[in-house]
Amino acid sequence: MRPGNRPRASDPKAARMHLIYPILCSASITAITAVRAAESMVPVPVWMEMVAIVVASITGTLAARERKLDLVGAICLAVLVSLGGGLLRDVILQVGNVYILNQPLALPVSVITAALTFVFPSPFLKQDRVIALLDIFSVGLYAATGADKALVYGFEPMVCVMMGFFTAVGGGMLRDVCLGETPRIFQRSTFYAVAAIGGSVSYTLLTGIGYSHIVALVACVAVTIALRFLSLHYNIQSPTDEDIARAAHKVKNRASALRSAESLERRRGRIQADISRRQREEIRRAWRGRYRRR
Repeated sequence: MRPGNRPRASDPKAARMHLIYPILCSASITAITAVRAAESMVPVPVWMEMVAIVVASITGTLAARERKLDLVGAICLAVLVSLGGGLLRDVILQVGNVYILNQPLALPVSVITAALTFVFPSPFLKQDRVIALLDIFSVGLYAATGADKALVYGFEPMVCVMMGFFTAVGGGMLRDVCLGETPRIFQRSTFYAVAAIGGSVSYTLLTGIGYSHIVALVACVAVTIALRFLSLHYNIQSPTDEDIARAAHKVKNRASALRSAESLERRRGRIQADISRRQREEIRRAWRGRYRRR
């Protein structure tokens, strides 16, 4: 625009356009950036997302039945467990879209699953092992998608790991908070939160060194499942302050025993040296006595 054609300051319409134009440009750039970032995220099939939501909704509904909640409470708890972690991640990141609003199938699938599980719980109670396996699979999938979203929007690796962790276990944490309990991830148990952290770390590391998102996704799920089942098989539990104090006491006892053994060894060496010295003196005295008799 030439200097002579600039809008006059007295023209209100031109002045409003002069103020609105930069805002529209900034909004357009932000929208284009968000779309490109969303397109570069790891492509997870919709059926896998729905399986994770269904399994998490089942576990939330069964927990509601154990606490004698009504149907509304069971549905709310199921939605929290299945979608609360992603919602917590999106609220913290404040970038891109919100998954629970962007995916039209997420909320209906969670609600329908919760209602069916609440009314007909027996088929799900009989398949507890299958649900446990699918649950830890969902944790690995959530960990990968949470870390991936933070990674795509340019956050630091530590933030990516944290977002993967929140996405994976945030729903269960919100469930326990709503039930008035200490979150299970903060209690002594076999690896669950640790498995989510391990999966998030593996995804962030593999993508950071150049592997594709699909390879990192598979590795994240595999690491999460492996850590979980290793802890179950060998009964490896997260340490508490009592475990740390007990381990420190054992180390202290071993150190004192080692010092005692070293002290005994030095004392024995001194005694043996003293015995050898006395034997040499006796031998010298014996030789002196023989020499004098001669």
